[in-house]
Amino acid sequence: MSTLPFPAGLLPAELAPAYGMDKTFRGLQAFKWLVKGARSFADMTDFPAAERERLMALLPSLYSSTVEAVLDDADGSAKLKIRLADGSAIESVLLSDQEGRLTACLSTQVGCPMACAFCKTGTLGLLRNLEAHEIMEQFLHLSALRGRIGNVVFMGMGEPLLNLDAVRRAIELLCHPDGFNLSTRKITISTCGIVPGILDLAENGPYVRLAVSLTAADDSLRSALMPVNRSYDLAALKKALLAYQAKSGDRITLEAALMHGANSDIASARVMAAWAEGLKVQVNVIPWNPVEGLPYREPSKAEVRAFEDELERLGVNAVRRAKRGRGVGGACGQLGETLG
Repeated sequence: MSTLPFPAGLLPAELAPAYGMDKTFRGLQAFKWLVKGARSFADMTDFPAAERERLMALLPSLYSSTVEAVLDDADGSAKLKIRLADGSAIESVLLSDQEGRLTACLSTQVGCPMACAFCKTGTLGLLRNLEAHEIMEQFLHLSALRGRIGNVVFMGMGEPLLNLDAVRRAIELLCHPDGFNLSTRKITISTCGIVPGILDLAENGPYVRLAVSLTAADDSLRSALMPVNRSYDLAALKKALLAYQAKSGDRITLEAALMHGANSDIASARVMAAWAEGLKVQVNVIPWNPVEGLPYREPSKAEVRAFEDELERLGVNAVRRAKRGRGVGGACGQLGETLG
């Protein structure tokens, strides 16, 4: 494996010194070539031939990772199995809505340490954090499939707030005006409720969209379903969300994965609405996506509708999450099934 840094994790000003380029402006040129999909320094045709050859000898490929499999869903979504340089693997998803708008769902860890009881990724455990270039390479691989991607969600494998430095760097790269130039309003970080990370974001930014996997607003039930609640209970979580909302001014998304007989009843909706009081939120209601080997059942359409209606009756905006990517195991809670 090369000891040189891989370029997808570097800013324009860092690229030239990293590779000893003959001119400082070459860094910006290389950065723009990466955004356009260059796979090798050989693709950078505005570099002198001798400089291209030197750079290719240093780093034959611009990518540390390779796409091992592409799974296409009938709904227009796609899931990638990506092999990393150390031999480990991750999954990333490209989601397409009914208007054809594309969202990249990126992973931040190899596996996940949070062990949420209803999530496939949680059964894998944690191997390691991803580096910033590995996060960005996922976006580049997904861009190569369909072109311009307008939204990014850090909702793939892993807990983003346990790898915040790399996530921050990836956001900086995604939003760079000479690169993909995404707005922070087009980027969402999804967390299971890592309170120190939320407070760090509140204090230091960036102020992206924040989504929280809530699932249940009762401490006993949430602790059973989501072990993170044993470290950061619902009171601490709400306090952190209020702090973030005070700084960002944005609405926060609460994600409620509903499982039949566990948390899909009207009483659970009422408890959730009461807990959300004082926060500006939208609840994304997510019928549980089946995962082989886990002891849960998908709720009926009537259960889901009743849950949504009760939230709305109590003044909480509720939206049902579309089942995008489900046909290839790329929906919420399903990532990791091709890795076992």
